[in-house]
Amino acid sequence: MKSDYRKNKHSENKKRKDRDKKEIKLRGKNIQPGRTGKRSLKHKETGVSETNGPVNKISFEKPGNFLYPLPAVMVSCAGVDGKPNIITVAWAGTVCTNPPMLSVSIRKERYSYDLIRETGEFVVNLTNRKLAGAADYCGCRSGRDHDKFAECCLTPGKSEHISAPSIQEAPVSIECKVRQVIPLGSHDMFLAEVLGIQVDAGYMDEKKTLHLENADLITYSHGKYFTLGNMIGTFGYSVRRKK
Repeated sequence: MKSDYRKNKHSENKKRKDRDKKEIKLRGKNIQPGRTGKRSLKHKETGVSETNGPVNKISFEKPGNFLYPLPAVMVSCAGVDGKPNIITVAWAGTVCTNPPMLSVSIRKERYSYDLIRETGEFVVNLTNRKLAGAADYCGCRSGRDHDKFAECCLTPGKSEHISAPSIQEAPVSIECKVRQVIPLGSHDMFLAEVLGIQVDAGYMDEKKTLHLENADLITYSHGKYFTLGNMIGTFGYSVRRKK
């Protein structure tokens, strides 16, 4: 009985794995199994349309961080001795509007971790296509052994509100003061208040409106870097009345 049970269990597991592999393989060819068929629906009151239909989702092997894409930002900082460093971070995001606050999560073993803990300051520098190589390099090399500013031909900029340097080549530099450090597990989260922002004047129009869509910013997803695509709408466009 036990032998038959094991054989049946093994057979069921093999069939399930083969089925999952087949579905994943099909998706790699842009064929999505289980879809109910392409359709075009529009709600008569909201006007919101849906054209693809439901998909057949399968369970992934294990829980993980699937919140992608993410900003690939270069965080510049300095120790109490003033020596500057850069670390590239993808675990970053906005956490509050008023006061303006953001977060970056860094592993304790990273060189920049101790620098930021010592000074309580850092600068988040947005990255674009031109900085992609430098961003990747600064995420792979340690400031313990490398002068990343020099090796990436980057210029430390003077911040207005903190001592940590910005990156002059970045389109936007966000000066931050740490307000709280939260131990989470593999990473500690630095919650910081935004004290100042410096932007490339070339992306400002005569009305002082910032056009970051022209900056060719990059994002990070599953170990790969991407530039942003086309704009598909503006906030509130789905409920805005048509003139």
